[in-house]
Amino acid sequence: MERRELKTPCFVVQERKIRENLEILKGIEEETGCHILLAQKAFSMYSLYPRIGEYLDGATASGLYEARLGYEEMGKENHIFSPAYRADEMDEIIRYCDHIVFNSPFQLRKYGAKVKAAGRSMGLRINPECSTQEGHAIYDPCAPFSRLGTTLETFRQELSEEEIRSLDGLHFHTLCEQNSDDLEVTLKAVEEKFGSYLHGMKWVNFGGGHHITRPDYDREVLKKCIRHMQETNGVEVYLEPGEAVALNAGILLTEVLEIVDNGMKIAILDTSAACHMPDVLEMPYRPPLKDAGDPAEIMRDRKSGDSEKPCIYRLAGPTCLAGDVIGDYSFAKPLQCGDRLEFQDMAIYTMVKTNTFNGMKLPDIVLERENGTCEVVRRFGYEDFKMRL
Repeated sequence: MERRELKTPCFVVQERKIRENLEILKGIEEETGCHILLAQKAFSMYSLYPRIGEYLDGATASGLYEARLGYEEMGKENHIFSPAYRADEMDEIIRYCDHIVFNSPFQLRKYGAKVKAAGRSMGLRINPECSTQEGHAIYDPCAPFSRLGTTLETFRQELSEEEIRSLDGLHFHTLCEQNSDDLEVTLKAVEEKFGSYLHGMKWVNFGGGHHITRPDYDREVLKKCIRHMQETNGVEVYLEPGEAVALNAGILLTEVLEIVDNGMKIAILDTSAACHMPDVLEMPYRPPLKDAGDPAEIMRDRKSGDSEKPCIYRLAGPTCLAGDVIGDYSFAKPLQCGDRLEFQDMAIYTMVKTNTFNGMKLPDIVLERENGTCEVVRRFGYEDFKMRL
């Protein structure tokens, strides 16, 4: 099947780009000896897990179901972190996971003995209280009053020497879509506060948020950070990027259903921001769109007479939510009902977050092979909506 034959809306994940990203990550592993895991919260297309497992050392989960998915579909190292675990799920989590990371001394005391008795590796998430976020406070685990990670004060006050010795490693996750200079800053804070505790431990986990496969990412600084931690503290280093595995590796294909005019042209698509790309409203952000421009730039160009994309439209979804708006875009020519549009970088934090509000159909999941042919991996229907209610 060719892309033009696909029914919209659909996520199209590009096998070639996934492979290119994985080759970059594998290169980091081979050059430094670190371990890189897939963070399933960003990308859980498990039909690709066997391929991902050829390059990476395993997967990491944020809860029981992700843990089971990684265990069953990839079958390599399987890590988990949760802000709090349920007692009735812990036995199953221990069965699936090699590394179990706790968020607090209380959780460590509650489940630690059981984890150690099962022969699993045990860690504690720390909060180095070092914010490097700009513009996305919702994603900053080091923000004031954060519930994520144990601060140095709590670490010292609540953990006994025996409990500290029971830990195999420390985990921190402070980044979101960031470069390695922010990791370097964070590592300094981690070492200043927790460096004395790292000696004698087996590993340290740098968490996720590393945009390693982005063209401008400084991988040399990343490798320097990894080697420094290995050589200074004698620990193995783990990283668990999610976005880096599938960055720029997918599109969301959609169709224009209707065009209305209420002070500006509004194109209603068969894709919903609220249902199919909720991060557009949650972050918020304006997703990239193939062959479209930014109206702010177009307005500047109009003044100089140089505008190449003079037609401005607000793109919106078909739900009843008044704010189901994707954003404003400019085009070289007027849009027509039936036109197809391609939102880009739509493999990450999209299909893992979709919902069926208003009874919206979930987009098909399609794999575009390296030869350009497309295979429908999953098609959703009425029963997928009904079964959740």
